[in-house]
Amino acid sequence: MTVKRKVEVFSAGCPVCADVVELVQRLACPACGVEVLNMNDIEVVKRARALGVRSLPAVAIDGQLAGCCAGRGVDEQALRAAGLGQP
Repeated sequence: MTVKRKVEVFSAGCPVCADVVELVQRLACPACGVEVLNMNDIEVVKRARALGVRSLPAVAIDGQLAGCCAGRGVDEQALRAAGLGQP
């Protein structure tokens, strides 16, 4: 029996997300089960939050965000440092 790796792609359905879905599907091995998850579904949003997803698209492998997807997202302090909220 082959052990499957669970690959979750969190997508908003945009062209950038579609490119990532294509990339993941192309890279996936025969033992990888790729699931594309629609962020318009509240249960998917809950799963994404539990994994720490802060921006889309995002990829999780076996329940862990891929390094390229961790620690990203909109950050209030960075926006303020860039001058947002100042006249």
